[in-house]
Amino acid sequence: MLTLDNVSVKLGDLRFSYTLKTDATRISAILGKSGSGKSTLLNVIAGFLPATGGELEWQGKSLLGLPANKRPVTTLFQQHNLFSHLNVGQNIGLGVKPNLKLSAQEWQSVERVLEEVDLQGFIKKSAANLSGGEQQRVALARCLLRKQPILLLDEPFSALDESTRYDMIELTRKVVELHELCVILVTHNADDAKLMNAKQYQLQDGTLKPQTTEHRQQTL
Repeated sequence: MLTLDNVSVKLGDLRFSYTLKTDATRISAILGKSGSGKSTLLNVIAGFLPATGGELEWQGKSLLGLPANKRPVTTLFQQHNLFSHLNVGQNIGLGVKPNLKLSAQEWQSVERVLEEVDLQGFIKKSAANLSGGEQQRVALARCLLRKQPILLLDEPFSALDESTRYDMIELTRKVVELHELCVILVTHNADDAKLMNAKQYQLQDGTLKPQTTEHRQQTL
């Protein structure tokens, strides 16, 4: 279980306070306007921003004292963050070893996650020659290779065209279920949350508010 209990953040004159409790294998979607603090929430969970108060726990253990690289978290961003001068396998391998000195078994794991995102045979392909949807699939594969139980999704579908977006949402939902991940999805699109079968929360005035079924229907 991922638990945020009055986790507070101060950014200049802005104040945010997050309270959230989600099951270990549940998808939670955070909706809100630009600047409402959605990405700030993910940055606090990931350890990129310090909290000024409250408690953040995973399976009953506090995460606040851990640096970002020690937290059981990986993030899929809106921008795929691939290196165009590297091939697909190298971009994925960076997720576990920045020096790319992977063992034979680790390279087999790279092949396996590529199969999971329907990119069999892409391991030697140049990242510069991939379509937008393929790039995002590679970024998702890199997340899967790290084998962390918490997956943060920061507007990962918003830059894709409509057809590619639906395919990517379906693929992401499939691998999330396969790996039984705890997922926090940040999006401005309520349809994304619905297609991911997520429990929805509205971020308003710096606080999270669960949405009722009736309210969700009105926003779709």
